[in-house]
Amino acid sequence: MFEPTGQLVFVEVRYRNSNEFGTALESVGFRKQQRLKRAAAHFLMRFPRFNRYPARFDVIAVSPFAGQKLQGMDWIKNAFS
Repeated sequence: MFEPTGQLVFVEVRYRNSNEFGTALESVGFRKQQRLKRAAAHFLMRFPRFNRYPARFDVIAVSPFAGQKLQGMDWIKNAFS
């Protein structure tokens, strides 16, 4: 089984086809953060051996494609602190 060597990272990847209802990054609001924290807590209860590692939450937000080129990607490390 894989054993991490430093830090446990929970990553939320968001993509939006358009910005009509906000950007991909804006879609990770308070309620979504709470759901991700509950999911992480469930993971840590299920796999207690990972409790000894410091954890963080990252968000990767991807902007729409223009033809074959990606317009943008934001990687926010430690997004909930």
